[in-house]
Amino acid sequence: MTFEDFIMQAREMKASDIHLSVGLPTVIRVHGELRPYQDLSDQVVHRTIMSILTPEQEQILAKGKDVDFSFELKNGARQRVNVFHQSGKLACSIRLLNEEIPSLDELGLPPILLELAKKRKGLILVTGPTGAGKSTTLAAMIQHINMTRACHIITIEDPIEYRYTQGKATVHQREIGRDVTSFSDALRSALREDPDVILIGEMRDYETISLALTAAETGHLVFGTLHTSSAAQTIDRIIDVCPADAKEQVRTQVANMIQGVIAQLLIPTSNGKGRVACDEIMLGSDAIRNLIRGNKIAQMETTMQGASQQGMQTLIDALAKLYSAGKISYQTALEYSNNPPEMEKKLMS
Repeated sequence: MTFEDFIMQAREMKASDIHLSVGLPTVIRVHGELRPYQDLSDQVVHRTIMSILTPEQEQILAKGKDVDFSFELKNGARQRVNVFHQSGKLACSIRLLNEEIPSLDELGLPPILLELAKKRKGLILVTGPTGAGKSTTLAAMIQHINMTRACHIITIEDPIEYRYTQGKATVHQREIGRDVTSFSDALRSALREDPDVILIGEMRDYETISLALTAAETGHLVFGTLHTSSAAQTIDRIIDVCPADAKEQVRTQVANMIQGVIAQLLIPTSNGKGRVACDEIMLGSDAIRNLIRGNKIAQMETTMQGASQQGMQTLIDALAKLYSAGKISYQTALEYSNNPPEMEKKLMS
């Protein structure tokens, strides 16, 4: 069996990830759960991992650093890979990306995301833990813009996950480590490259956050991701990353520029045959902007609860909708809630 056959077989099993480790069983993740895959010898695992590395990547790995990259099969299917050492042995995690970019409708995401994608300026954040489908949701939003608006889109990714074909938009995709050295360097350059829309793969430090806010302030629509689990936590994280003397300025910038925060989870379906996206959605309403300016983040969830007609929803609201639609079980709704007693009240009402 070739490595390509190995990947394709995992795809046919509806796997989202493959974990290859010297000295450990090979496993795949299907519908969020790990399960045994193929019984491979340590020599085969080591040889397989090394076969997908370039000479430059081998040198980086030899220096004790992890290697992040993407690769494409002959049929166009793309994978995101992280190669690392554990217990002195070689290992890698392979994320199997969708072969085509799904639409927002196909993903079953709330219609308000389509409205957010139509914005002409400001900051839109998609957040959640690793494996929550953030990249796919962002790709669907960017693809909608690509197909409906004559504009210039620049994506800054580490690594590039989805390839966009030319629609109405012109799309330039830049990969960290190959096309540019860092997110901040790419963002500085992007502001001189006449963009309308900028996608930042990860807003992981103050410099990147500051440049993203500047881009939004100067009339661009900026998309970004963070590893946070709620809208309120996302705002707190952005402020906390900043130096003490910059916090007030950043708080004001975020209040002025925020268009929306989508905090996403992928949750097992009630039939056990897949996972469904569950989205907490905060929009940049006047009330939300005032709470951010006044550093009253704790009141944000209450404001969101009363703004469902605008398209906002809390995690509890989102879980309740999925349960009512028969997509998730009662127990799953409780398990994924950030407030089980309140969740129980909601489900019983």
